[in-house]
Amino acid sequence: MDPRNEAVVSDSQSGVTQAADLVSVVLAEEAGRRVAQRSQQGAGLDLSQLPGVGTEPMTLREALGEGGTGLVSVLFLLAVVDEFPRVAALVLAPDIQKTFGISDTTLLGIIGLVGVALVLSTLPAAALGDRFRRTLIVSIGTFIVATGVLLAGLSPNPFLLAVCMTLGGIGVGCRLPNSSSLLADGYPLQSRARIFALEGGGRPVGQLLGPLVAGGIAAIAGGGEGWRWAFSLLAVPLVFLAIASLLTREPQRGQYEQQAVLGEKLDTVEKSPPVPLSAAFARLRKVRSFYFLAVGIGVLGFALVSVPGLISLMLEQEYKYGASTRGWMLAVAWSGSLIALPLAGKYGERLLARDPALILRLAGLLLLGYGTFVVLALRFHNIALLLGGYTIANAFQSAAFVLTGPAVASVVPYKMRSQAFALIGLYIFLMGGFFGNLLAGSMSDAWGERTALTVVVPPAALIGGLFIVYGSRFMRQDISLVVEELREEQAERNRLADNPADIPVLQVRNLDYSYGPVQVLFAVDLEVRRGETLALLGTNGAGKSTVLRAVAGLGVVDRGVVRFQGRDVTYATAEYRFADGIVMVRGGQGIFPGLTVMENLELSLTTLKLDAAQFQVRTERVFNLFPVLKERKNQRAGDLSGGQRQMLALAKALVHDPELLIIDELSLGLAPVVVQQLIEVVEHLRAQGQTMIIVEQSMNIALNLADHAIYMEKGRVQFEGSASELLARDDLAQAVFLGMGAHS
Repeated sequence: MDPRNEAVVSDSQSGVTQAADLVSVVLAEEAGRRVAQRSQQGAGLDLSQLPGVGTEPMTLREALGEGGTGLVSVLFLLAVVDEFPRVAALVLAPDIQKTFGISDTTLLGIIGLVGVALVLSTLPAAALGDRFRRTLIVSIGTFIVATGVLLAGLSPNPFLLAVCMTLGGIGVGCRLPNSSSLLADGYPLQSRARIFALEGGGRPVGQLLGPLVAGGIAAIAGGGEGWRWAFSLLAVPLVFLAIASLLTREPQRGQYEQQAVLGEKLDTVEKSPPVPLSAAFARLRKVRSFYFLAVGIGVLGFALVSVPGLISLMLEQEYKYGASTRGWMLAVAWSGSLIALPLAGKYGERLLARDPALILRLAGLLLLGYGTFVVLALRFHNIALLLGGYTIANAFQSAAFVLTGPAVASVVPYKMRSQAFALIGLYIFLMGGFFGNLLAGSMSDAWGERTALTVVVPPAALIGGLFIVYGSRFMRQDISLVVEELREEQAERNRLADNPADIPVLQVRNLDYSYGPVQVLFAVDLEVRRGETLALLGTNGAGKSTVLRAVAGLGVVDRGVVRFQGRDVTYATAEYRFADGIVMVRGGQGIFPGLTVMENLELSLTTLKLDAAQFQVRTERVFNLFPVLKERKNQRAGDLSGGQRQMLALAKALVHDPELLIIDELSLGLAPVVVQQLIEVVEHLRAQGQTMIIVEQSMNIALNLADHAIYMEKGRVQFEGSASELLARDDLAQAVFLGMGAHS
């Protein structure tokens, strides 16, 4: 072989070997990180440091004395009355069918719309609840239910009946997540389980009283149209409860966690932006105990949602019971919950005081019991034994869901509790309920209701329950993060109170960030004060650009806080942060090549309501900084040189008068002459007091522009100090210049 070819082959093999070695190192480091992470599962604060653990038990009377009887009483009564319309529709089904001449399938479809509307309305209502007064949203939702129920009794045709029933479902969807959030904030930690149990008792009470109330009104009214009176009169208590909800005191969010962790209630209301649905969903997925709870309940939904419907069909087809009889039988099946709920509340409080993980573990085991008793009940053809087993199963289910309420309240930040409770319902009905109904329905058509339930319920209950039990191991860690956020919030409020003028423009505290399962930032802290320029340095892959993404709102953090001008913007959208003054320029990006220079600037300013004079002032300002852009303002941006494109990207940011300007790789791929022009612009901005963060590959450029610097390595801050101090560190300077780790 030609020696030159041998050299090429040798170099090629050497390159492959080096690449393989690099991949091995990366995989080994990631494997080591995962092992360390698994070893810390469930780690966090000591049990004694968790809020509510080790506290003295509180009687229900003391809890009501602390939080008041009004809130839980109104929510309990709402839970009772919310059940009436649906139960009335089942009990009075024969009369409704005769009035409109519709089939069982049509009527059940109309009733089913209530559940669909309920699920679809919970998330928007919860998002509003985490932003505004929740008692107002509950009141509005109750008025919507009352309107739907009243109009249902007046409906002239099945279509309008379906619309009215859907309206009622929307109203209930407004109440459910916000009621749970109100209970969590309204009563002390030591009593939450019993308070949730008290409110949760409204559903079985409504199930038991609903047939009696609806049937009694229809019987007194008489005739085939008596059902209309039942619906219309059911609207009356709903109107009174809507007014009572409006008059109920709104509890302070997170007050009892603050009292337990900080020893005080943070009375000052922080003007933080709302948490959008997308950010809440992404953040809550990272609360691992909540994630496994939601997924477990979603899997369980395959059984939970399909069981009542299939048992009702079985009572009709196998036992030949009419709609009225089926209605009261299914209602009676909830009677066991009236005994189980108080027991679950009392015992749940004891578990919370010992170890919060125990309450979620018990909830998972109770759901396993639910599946067991449903299957046992199906083994009996005697109707009394079947209903007895189903009643016990419902008692297990009710007790389990009461315990999940305090668990969710413990691990979820108080700013997004309503959305967390809404997601639980969403997982049940959309993830499990929809697909579970399809699966169980197809099996029922093929083999009958008993067989379908016997096949569907055991795996759903087993897998769902085990998911929840497994998730309990992360509760201590998740609660510890909530405690950490509360302490940081207190420290920041104290700092603001002590010296309001000494608040940095940007604060990042304990920031963790992941791309999927791979964590790339670890406990990052930084501050940028007004008029200051921070240089963010480090080797490729150190996490510099990821820090910028977190600051700009282009991703949801795992842990930590981002504050802008004293406000918590950790979960605010990128659009909100941009409008608030955080503007980022990314190297080599940020222009529309097909538009002219002027059109790029005009498009950048479309979100601002500027008159012609204001627009002229802003564009002239950037043209004075970049005269070459003024000369080419009618030229396509795509025809500009690389340096001119970067100037245009910077100009598009500067026309917004940013409070914080972030520049990522200003000199990337540019000629030295062009870089010098851009440096002069940045120096001019610095002299004018523009607050900036600069990420640069060139250490000389970055440190000549910066007041202080941060050096990052493998997602961690390894150095923070003045530019001169960094230059004095030969090891760090060498790492930046040569692209090597400082400790390699």
